[in-house]
Amino acid sequence: MSEPGREAGCVRFFCTAGSGMEPFLTEELRRKLEAEDVTQLSGKVLFSSSVRIHSVVELKAAERLFLLLKHESPLQLSSLSSSAKAAAELKSRLLGDRKQWSSAALTWSRLQGELSQGRGAAANTSSTPRGRRKEEGRGSEEQMEEEKYCDGKSGKSGKREGEQREEERESRGLRGGEEQEEAQTLEKKRKREMSCGVEELILEKRIKRKNHEEADEKERQDEDDEEERRMISSRGSVQSGSRKEKDRAEDGSVENMEHDSVKPAGEEDQKPAPLSRIRPDITSSVTFRISCKCTGSVSRLFSSQEVSRVMGVGLSRMMNWKVDLKNPQLEVNVYLSDDLCLLGIPLSRLPLAHRSYMKTTGLRSTVAWAMTSLAQIQPGSCVVDPMCGVGTILIEAAQEHRAAWFLGVDIDDRQLQKANENIEFAELRTRIQLLKASSMALPLPSGSVDALICDLPFGRKFGTKTNMAANLPVIVAEMERVLRVGGALVLLLSPQLSFLLKKLLSPKDPTPPPGSEVCPCPPLSSTEQQTVSTQPGVKPSPPQERDTQTGPQPPPPPSSLKHHTTLRVSLGAIDGLIHKYVKVDV
Repeated sequence: MSEPGREAGCVRFFCTAGSGMEPFLTEELRRKLEAEDVTQLSGKVLFSSSVRIHSVVELKAAERLFLLLKHESPLQLSSLSSSAKAAAELKSRLLGDRKQWSSAALTWSRLQGELSQGRGAAANTSSTPRGRRKEEGRGSEEQMEEEKYCDGKSGKSGKREGEQREEERESRGLRGGEEQEEAQTLEKKRKREMSCGVEELILEKRIKRKNHEEADEKERQDEDDEEERRMISSRGSVQSGSRKEKDRAEDGSVENMEHDSVKPAGEEDQKPAPLSRIRPDITSSVTFRISCKCTGSVSRLFSSQEVSRVMGVGLSRMMNWKVDLKNPQLEVNVYLSDDLCLLGIPLSRLPLAHRSYMKTTGLRSTVAWAMTSLAQIQPGSCVVDPMCGVGTILIEAAQEHRAAWFLGVDIDDRQLQKANENIEFAELRTRIQLLKASSMALPLPSGSVDALICDLPFGRKFGTKTNMAANLPVIVAEMERVLRVGGALVLLLSPQLSFLLKKLLSPKDPTPPPGSEVCPCPPLSSTEQQTVSTQPGVKPSPPQERDTQTGPQPPPPPSSLKHHTTLRVSLGAIDGLIHKYVKVDV
């Protein structure tokens, strides 16, 4: 089992990632965390890092984060003759020894403590001003109500009204003083309770530590008694042989007993400290559960439930931990396949892909972040999403690039409303603007945009009435127009639209192939035919006359968008393809 603790300040982790997201996660680990020993697997990336855990949990391309326990070659269980031997081999390979699990539990507990401290500090800094504003608002409302009530009295003489106001002011002042004294009393009481609570916690920990030490001492005594009984039984079995062998066995057993009677005292200092003595309030009485995923040949011998049961029973006996399937303190995830054997402990309940600053989700956040990283946004850049939807791409880009300006365009009022709510929720109103317009006629000057990032609708999650295949040439041409030379165009497309885009932007050879006839003009489209036939009094000219008038049609101008890269990523039920183009001067 790999050592989960720090080695020269490093901790070994691994992250899960969606299919196709592994290269993005690897690049992010090396750029942000300066990670070492980065190993890229299918759906997972292993790495070592010495940075604080708060920076690790800020990874954008990862799905979940784990403390690495074990990474070994795959299990070879099919060669074993019986299922009992296979189960014993499985248990031996997965569990390892007690010391390694103790070290893993302590490292996990320390990281959890760092995360809890960070969350507590963030909550205190955010809640204190908000609570103060709330109390001030509540006090002003009460004062206004009192003033309204005083001003609303009528039918009294002026003198009596003045006396009543004076009495109300005095009572209000007394009431304010009483409230202040009461607040001070409550504060003192709260401090006393906190101090008492801390003392009770310390006392409780001391009692637990003492109980665990007594339990460990009793356990050691039981082990010594068991060893003595085993030796006596082995000696009795030897006595059933011949007298000469019996004498030799007795002499040897006496020597062994004399040696053993002295050896435990010397060995006691060499044994690793019991788990409870390392840190009794963390590593003892831990509740846990096993989550297993088996594929390949291992799954044909054991199901995921069987592997979880075997490992759970063995870990419970070895570490004296208790199984809790509903709400465990610690969870161990096991991945077994024909390619690897991987064990890890999750470091957070929520996945890293969960964005606390998003109110309404649209595109998967990890994919949106990957698209923004491909655009290579620079400080001061103008970034446009011509089909912004709920604004996921814009918000991910604005969170990562603080010195850029962003514009979201959409033709759907409902999508713009959701995008506006998301931007307000993320507190990015000053840096992201929204505009209602069509992506086929963007109200922007030519060459005014530094980067265009767009998720063209598939029609799966959010329905669309637009025929994307028919409108794709117009949409791409409009994006090409507003993009400056050197700017990046990043598009997420379905496989069908990806094929059309490649065909649309592929270099076209104006020279016809040998042996083919050159058609002087393209045939009329159905729309042109309908237009010509519906206009009264106008007759279409004969084809011969039209050819002589117009002549050969020139080939379409070559596209200024140069292909850079294409990547396939998983979107859940289907896959999408990310295309990156760079505009060049033609």
